[in-house]
Amino acid sequence: MLNAIGEVLSARRRELGLSQGELAEALSLRGLAVTNQAVSKWEKGATLPNARQFLALCEILEIEDVRGAFSYGAEGIFAGLNGRGRRLALDYVQLLRDSRRYAPAREEAPPRTLPLYSLAVSAGTGQFLDGEDYEMIEVGAEVPEGAHFGVRVAGDSMEPRFHDGQTVWVRQQRSLMTGEIGIFLYDGSAYLKELIAVEDRMALHSLNPAYDDILVSPELPLRVLGKVVA
Repeated sequence: MLNAIGEVLSARRRELGLSQGELAEALSLRGLAVTNQAVSKWEKGATLPNARQFLALCEILEIEDVRGAFSYGAEGIFAGLNGRGRRLALDYVQLLRDSRRYAPAREEAPPRTLPLYSLAVSAGTGQFLDGEDYEMIEVGAEVPEGAHFGVRVAGDSMEPRFHDGQTVWVRQQRSLMTGEIGIFLYDGSAYLKELIAVEDRMALHSLNPAYDDILVSPELPLRVLGKVVA
């Protein structure tokens, strides 16, 4: 069997017009450091390539029918075809791939469930978010992978971008940059707001001009619950 593998490798390399050094270089480009002496030993049957080397050799040498090429007496997919017949068969396989009509069905991603808080986050009057009053709901691809929970908006202070009753999805994190929209806890209430800087203080900004900004007092802690991502 050692000689059979070496003979196939040698014959295919010569058929493609590659030297042993060129084959070794092609393997090295795939992250497999190999010398032409190693290639020579494989072809002479003195040693065998390891699994990674063997798969790379088949790729470089364009050996599609591995079972048929390396097994005596095996009925491979190219059995009974000459070189031109094999090339035509490979061309047809490529046409089928390019058509995408016969691609394997993609496995559906397992469903995700995220907590959705029934206590609406304040976009106007301020309602508490903390607690265990939430439901787990199944979400699809419309919700970004980075989202950790959802909340329902209450009020119109973030119109026209966010509406009363709308669900927003949030990535949980402890800090935000100015200009980012997130969920905040401040002075006992939860808010959906944009974080801005006003002179030397931070403020929670409403997109609706009918609402004043909430200036953050240094004496009252501002807790960031997360960043709105959808």
